[in-house]
Order: sequence, then C-alpha cells, then structure tokens
Amino acid sequence: ENTRQIVDNPNLRPDILITAPGRAPVVVEAEFMPAYAAEEEARSRLGLEVAGTGSREIDAAIALRYPEDIANADDLAAAVRAAPLSYAVHYKGGARFPQSGWLAGGVDDLADLIRLVSVPQSDVENAADALKSGIDRAANILEALGNSQPKAITGIASLLRIPHAVQTYRMAGAIVANAMIFHERLSGQLDVPPLSMLCAGSARSPKTGVLDAWDEILKVNYWSIFAFARDILNRLPAAEAARLLRDLRETVEKVSEGGADQAQDLTGRIFQTLIVDRKFLATFYTLPTSASLLARLAVARLSADWSNADAVSNLRIGDFACGTGALLSSVYERVSTLHENAGGDAAKLHPAMMEDVLYGCDVMPSAIHITGSTLSGAQPAVGFDKSRIYNLAYGRQEDGGVRIGSLELLQSSATMTLFNTSDPAMRTGSVGGETAAQIIAEVPDEGFDLVIMNPPFTSNTKHFDAESGVINAAFAALQTTQSDQTEMANRMRRAAADTCYHGHAGMASAFAELAHRKARRGGIVALVLPLTAVSGPAWAKFRELIAANYAEIIVVSIAANGADISFSSDTDIAECLIVARKLKSGEKPDGRARFASLRRRPAGFVEASEIAARISEIGEARRLEDGPYGGSPIHCGGELEGEVLDAPISNHEIGWGAVRISDCSIAQTAHALSEGKLLLPGQRDAIDLPIAQLKDVGAMGLDHQLLISAAHNGPFVKDAPSPTATYPSLWNHNARKETRIVCQPDSQMRVKIGMEERAAEVWAKASRVHLNSEFTFGSQPLAFAFTEYPSLGGRVWPNAIFDDERFDYAFTIWANSTLGLL
Repeated sequence: ENTRQIVDNPNLRPDILITAPGRAPVVVEAEFMPAYAAEEEARSRLGLEVAGTGSREIDAAIALRYPEDIANADDLAAAVRAAPLSYAVHYKGGARFPQSGWLAGGVDDLADLIRLVSVPQSDVENAADALKSGIDRAANILEALGNSQPKAITGIASLLRIPHAVQTYRMAGAIVANAMIFHERLSGQLDVPPLSMLCAGSARSPKTGVLDAWDEILKVNYWSIFAFARDILNRLPAAEAARLLRDLRETVEKVSEGGADQAQDLTGRIFQTLIVDRKFLATFYTLPTSASLLARLAVARLSADWSNADAVSNLRIGDFACGTGALLSSVYERVSTLHENAGGDAAKLHPAMMEDVLYGCDVMPSAIHITGSTLSGAQPAVGFDKSRIYNLAYGRQEDGGVRIGSLELLQSSATMTLFNTSDPAMRTGSVGGETAAQIIAEVPDEGFDLVIMNPPFTSNTKHFDAESGVINAAFAALQTTQSDQTEMANRMRRAAADTCYHGHAGMASAFAELAHRKARRGGIVALVLPLTAVSGPAWAKFRELIAANYAEIIVVSIAANGADISFSSDTDIAECLIVARKLKSGEKPDGRARFASLRRRPAGFVEASEIAARISEIGEARRLEDGPYGGSPIHCGGELEGEVLDAPISNHEIGWGAVRISDCSIAQTAHALSEGKLLLPGQRDAIDLPIAQLKDVGAMGLDHQLLISAAHNGPFVKDAPSPTATYPSLWNHNARKETRIVCQPDSQMRVKIGMEERAAEVWAKASRVHLNSEFTFGSQPLAFAFTEYPSLGGRVWPNAIFDDERFDYAFTIWANSTLGLL
C-alpha cells in the first residue's frame, strides 16, 4: 500500500503492486468476503501508469477475496497460505476472466496467475507482428543481394540446409533478428554497446561493430543464440549488412518496447511460419496456449520433489520432434515455476535443465537453433556447458547411407547428429562452441520421466507428383531425391517392424512408438495427435499399445467446428492431446481412460492453466456406464469449459468413441442403447430394447474395388446412369439429390467381356439399403439411402443386405432416426 507508485496519482495506494523488468505491472485489490468493492477497485487501476517501469501501464488487475475466518488468525501468514482464495482478472478493455463466477485456488495458484497476466497477450501479438514485418523487409534486402551476388546467399543457404530461395532470405533475417533481440537484452547486463550505438546512422561500420560485440558476448556464453547469426552476418558484404542491421534495429526496438521480447513463445512462433517443407515434414507449430495446456497436464503427473534441486535435476524430459521448442519451453516454464513455488531458485537450476534434463531432437538446423535459443533465454544471465538439443541426420549422408532423423532411435539408444564440422547447429552449448565432426546423441530406452511431442503427421502412403521428385511424401523434405525417399521409406519399415506404426496412420504413429520406448516405467507420455489416433482403423495398434501399457490416461479433444478443432497452428484437422502414465513393473492396466471434451480451444494462458488444473484435480469422474447424467464438469469460475467422461478403452479396432462430445449424456444414452437399454435423460428406469450388430441380422455388400478393380478381379466397368440399366449402382455423392431417404442410382455397371459369371455372383449382393460411409451433419446428412430397386453399392454408398426384404424398410427408417444415429 505504498504511495507515489502511480504517475499523476501519488496518493493512490493499490493493495498489492507487482512489477518486474520486462513485464507489465499487475495490481491485486484484496478484501475479506463478501468483498463487494474488490472488483470495482481492481477495474479502477486499469490503464494507470506505474512509476519506475518505463511508462508501463497496468494491463491486468486481480480482484482477490479472502475468507473471513482468517482475519483473526494467530499466525496470519500460515492462515493465508492454507486459505481457499477466490479471485478474478480484469483486463484493460473491459474483459473479465472468468466471465462469471470466481476462480479458486491457493497462494501458489494466485502467484502463477500473476506471472501469466504480467505478459499481456496483446503485447505478444503486437511484437510478433512487428517482428514478422521486420523479417520481411530483411528478406527483401537479402533477395536483392542474391540477385546481384548469388554466391553470398549460396553460402547462407548451405548453412541453413535449404535451397537458395525466398525461404533462405526470410530464415536468415529471422536468425539475425533473434540474436539482435537478445543483444538488446544483454547490453544492460554485459559490457557491450547497445544496438542504438552500433547501428546508428553515424556508425562507420555496423557489421564490424555488431560482430565485435557478438564475439565479446560469445566469450561469456550464448553460443546457441549468436553463433549461427554471426556466421550469417560474416557472409554478408558490409553495405548490405549495414542496411540489414539498421532496419532490424528498428524492429528490435518495437519488439522490446512492450516487454514481449521475453515471451518465450515469440520467436518460435515466427520461425515456425518460416520453416521449409511443411508440406512434407507436416511440422505444425503447437499453439502456445495448447503447449501450456499439455505441459501442465503432463508435469502434474510427474512424481518429483519440487523443493529438491537435485531431484529436479535428475529428471529427464525429451521431445524428439521438437521443432522450435514450444513444448519443451512450456515444460521448462512449468518445472521452474513449481521449483520456485517450493522455495527453489530457478536461476541456479538452469544449467542442470539445459545440460541434463531437457532433450530435443529435430532434422531442421534452424528449428534446433531457435529451440536452443528459446530455452537459453529462460535465464539469459546464466551460462551452461553443452546442451542436449540435437540436429539429427536426415536424408543421404556422406557415408553413402540414408538416415531418418529421430526415428533412427527406434532401433538404438544412440544416433549420430549431423556430420559437418562447420555447422553452427553443432555448437550446442552456451559457453563454448562444440565443433566435433560428429556427436553421439545418447537417448536411452526407458530413460525418460516425460516424453512430450507434437510429431509430424505426414503419411508416406500419400504420393505426390513423381515428376517433381516426390515418391514418398514422408521423406520428401530437405531436397531428398527419389532414390533417397525410397531408401528412407525402406529403412523406416525395417526400423518400425513389429511396432504400432502404420503407413496410413502416418509418421505420427512411429513417433508414438518412439515415445513409448523412451519413457521409463512410471514415466509420462504426452502427445499431440490427429483425432484419428483414437478413432481411425490404422491407429488400432497404437490404441492397443496405450491400453495395455498405460494408466491414468487422459484424452483431450475439442467439441467445436472449424479451425478451433485443432491444438496446432494451420492444421485444419481435428486433433487430440493424450497424456498417460506408463505402468510400473507388476502393475496391471485398468482398461479405462478419461476423455475431456472442451467446448473451445483455450483462448489464453490463464484459461489453459485453469483447464489443466481443473482436469487434473477431478477425483472420481462420471462414467460412461452411469447413465445419462452427463460428465464431470470442467468449470472456469461460473463458465462451463467442457466435460470429463470416464470410459472403457478395450475396443482397439473400432476405436475410443468418447471424444469431441459437448454433452456427455448423449454418449451415455448411446452406450446404454448399445447394451440393449433405452435410457434417456430424466428417465428413471431403462426400457429393454434389443440391439444387434448388422452382421447378426444381415450382411454388408462388397467393397467397391471388388466391383471394378482389375487387381481384385472386378467384373464391371462403371458408366453413366441409365433408366434402363441392368446393373444400377449408387456410387457417388450428389448432395442435391440426397435430401430424401429414397434416392436414384447415379451410375450403372457394364459387364467386362468374359466375366459374366463373376458379374452374376457380385450382382447377387445387390440390395436396396445403402450406408453413407462419408456421413457428416453438414453436407452429407443422410445416414442411409434407399433405392426403389436393388442396386450395387459404390465408393461412398456400400449396401446392406437382409434375407427378409421387409427388414429393408424397418432398418432404413431406424438408421435415419435419432436413436439409429446414436
């Protein structure tokens, strides 16, 4: 309650004012319950400028309510620490979190909240926009240089292991900009001139001045940040280097003005948009809020004494598809916070975290650079020796063989990093350049307490244009040739033999197997996967692996539409988060998992933190078999963020169905129905309603390939429809003609010469009932179609066959009813 803290309002006395370098000031206004004035007082502080913070305004204010019974406690400090607190955040602009009700927690939870809101998301977004704009301008300078002096850019492209193209210019600009951001931060800590002096218009040689400063910085530490950038800058002519540095200096100033330069996700987000070959690597950046959600769910499962620095230092945490380090950064932030909350010193812990705890692997040198840079920046004033962030070999190597990156580790506990004595990515430490020709990356099986990954989703069964050199899309990155791709695919098949890998599931299933192998017994696996991991047939072995070897399984999905269905940036496909604990020796699986269906993707770090806490603290959860009472709610204050449902996971082939459900009572009713019981919400007693699978009362028709494919002895050729067709077929989707249950065939089958007998056998499987294999609630909402006369099923309309034709009518009506859809 100090005075003279608020500019132009010297007599104002905020209850609690928290300031820290590089962070926005946060005010906490606290009262005893019922605390009628706390929220109004908190709102009144928003937008005020705090003295001694460089003109920074209060962007977030917290209204805090103490329980009345601690007012007269003998030991007030102990009472406050043990008290259940309630609080809400008010933001400049009028937003409140939660929108209704109050958050609940203890002192540690409140401290965590203050830490999160002290870096305003708007500042991060503005800084990201400024950085992106600056990198684009830097790319233009480098592109002009590439046109006039191509050899200068060729050397940089070689460093980055990417072709001489626009990506080279943008990536090089980003790496230099990243180093300049850290330079600006370090100029106040080390004896190096600030950029404003080195890059001013009056400076004679900005390139020489900056390089000299970076050499001085490298004498202290920060190799993972500055070595790559220095090598790029060294390759630029003095004039172009001066233009680049002066332009980027303005960008750095804009980024630093709001203090968002210390946001760990900032440069990673920008770099991810620049990484080449996303089409083939399918490396989509884990959104910062999603990374925070997964990291918090995972770290909450670690059994560690957070007060003991040695115990924390003995943890082993790995991401073998680390990209730009979003997940590792989120895990590091959470681990260091828990250590601090328990009385530890995060700065003292930093060397151990970098040297021993955190493992990161990727095939992109630029990604490894930014991962090392981001993790180093968590404690920029603290040096360390070599890290365990590895750039792994991918593609054709100098020994003539091929390598497949982290997936080499499926058959080994060690693999070689890149073979290149001059590659800055080899310099993994912060206090020196490690320049050995090869480094052995030791990644022991069953050696990790936590394996956390958002692996690439690419499938090598998806073949792109062979004329462009793409035979196996999963291995087409980084300029691999057709022969490279074929050899890499063969190496992959050998490495992934007898695993849960499936070609149609894609590379993510191989990385899931890798996570399983590297996690120790009792350790945690945390993955971002496509939603097909819990429902797709190609993922059956993965589901069997998890059900047989893990307990305390959590599957998080989003019951929304559009872009909000994913946890990554730009994937546009439904995704899920899976967190599970590997069984200890002698422990048996329980065959169940908890499915958390969120109503939306977390909009910010505070929301992600609350959701993770609420999911983690649920004791006994509602079960699928309980009846239509819904799931256990996930509340943020008075807002329902989703539900958690405990369900069995024994059916590996069909999949785990309890995902993306906005109302869990629907799933519970569907389950009861599958058990032959009709039990609706509000209904006290179940009604017996015998249910059978289709195979028990009828049969499915033939797959469309058996009709027309020569490889499958198909006797027909598909042709245009005809009202006099002998062999009609309902084959394709035409939404305009499928708005009613009764549909007209859209194709006909013509018998191939010499295959008349086979055609008769196939035609015997024709029927009037057709299943929509591409059912959606949007463009294709007809679940089953009925043709007036028997017809063959096609690509999206396989048919169902009954011995008694009366079943055709009853089944079609049932299948299109509410209960039939369930």
